[in-house]
Amino acid sequence: QVQVAESGGGLVQPGGSLRLSCLAPGFAFSGYWIYWVRQAPGKGPEWVSRISPGGGITRYADSVKGRFTIPKDTDKNTLYVQMNSLEPEDADLCYCGRCPGIVVDYDECSSWGQGTQVTDSS
Repeated sequence: QVQVAESGGGLVQPGGSLRLSCLAPGFAFSGYWIYWVRQAPGKGPEWVSRISPGGGITRYADSVKGRFTIPKDTDKNTLYVQMNSLEPEDADLCYCGRCPGIVVDYDECSSWGQGTQVTDSS
């Protein structure tokens, strides 16, 4: 029923910053978590971060901890991930998805966007 969409990807140099957005209508009231995953060419999806319904809890993968941040004021229909100190390994196709809780199988999530591309300019 609800369509999720990512945006904000683009060309960035190592050490630069980028902010991605995820349109997730009804996030604050749905009871669903929002997951961010990324996928390198030829690889499977890699978990990046997740945020609880209403934004009270955020978690980050070790690979991005201290560099990526989900702002705490995520009580509306769009949430963000601020990516700083970007590295070549961050140049991936990024997705957000709406998931029923803590999941290990992303197929359990009810909706995924089409992805937004972060590209290394070097």
